[in-house]
Amino acid sequence: MDGWLDYLRQLNMPSVLLRMSLAMVCGGMIGIERGRKHRAAGFRTYMLVCLGAALTMILSQYLDWMGTHAWVKQAAEIGFRTDIARLSAQVINGIGFLGAGIIVVNGHQQVRGLTTAAGLWASACMGLAIGAGFYECVLASFLLIFLCIRILPRVENAIVERARNLNLYLEFQSLEDVGDVIACMKEQGVHIYDVDIDRGKAYKGQKPSAVFYIRLRHGQHHTQVMTAISALENVSVIVEL
Repeated sequence: MDGWLDYLRQLNMPSVLLRMSLAMVCGGMIGIERGRKHRAAGFRTYMLVCLGAALTMILSQYLDWMGTHAWVKQAAEIGFRTDIARLSAQVINGIGFLGAGIIVVNGHQQVRGLTTAAGLWASACMGLAIGAGFYECVLASFLLIFLCIRILPRVENAIVERARNLNLYLEFQSLEDVGDVIACMKEQGVHIYDVDIDRGKAYKGQKPSAVFYIRLRHGQHHTQVMTAISALENVSVIVEL
């Protein structure tokens, strides 16, 4: 087993083909999950990011090998030096541009895209490990990344549903309706930490809105409070952030 792994860590055609194929498969499988949720980066994006990172690491190894073997005389004459980590370090920087384009703040003042951006960054790191031939790390990282994206959201949702701290985004007909919402929350025994009010822009058709940071009573469920608030006549939108 160790002999095969040592062979596949060498820079030869079977090893290069295996690394590129593995990068496409691992990146694509992680991207499928994001694609099912209609995220900005899906199957092909994750596949290309992982493949590109693997190719960058393979290229770094190739340049290092050529500089110490086939190009050794020319390298000595012109002072050519290679740093195997330099190209791979630029991959991490480059992923920052993709992540910055994915992370947005929607109309509900909610940040979206953080998980997708983090997944791309992790996929790129996994691609670097694949390109380096660190197969043991690749297996562990793939399983853990897939666990974070596929399994842990269910655990997170279960925890959030039972959480007592809650953020609610509401839209009203007018700012005068904020008092009715506060009164309704107090009737429910809800403690209000803070309120972030946006007056809106009437000429653009934007209604006044507010984000309420609240804490529920012990044993009180989210839907109980949201149902009571949504029953108010002048509340047009209510979203749990």
